[in-house]
Amino acid sequence: MSKRKRRVFTPQFKAEAVRLCEVGDRTVGQVAKDLDLTETALRAWVKRAGEDADEGPKESLTTAERDELTELRRKVKRLEMEREILKKAAAFVCHESAR
Repeated sequence: MSKRKRRVFTPQFKAEAVRLCEVGDRTVGQVAKDLDLTETALRAWVKRAGEDADEGPKESLTTAERDELTELRRKVKRLEMEREILKKAAAFVCHESAR
């Protein structure tokens, strides 16, 4: 079985695929096959749509919260790198001034 090329789907396409699953006349597997998707991906979209609609567990994050968390983690990583650079620069300046 050859590996499928990774595809990117619009939020509108995902929402429509989820809606087709929720209508109830076809199973998730049938909808996935009709749209040439993997069943796993479609199930993840359905689960995420439920979480976004506050139908999921209390501890699960919405898509907006997940995006914000990703952005905040990116900023923290950048700030930590900047702090390390400043610490090294300060140590270098102190070492040079002591000479």
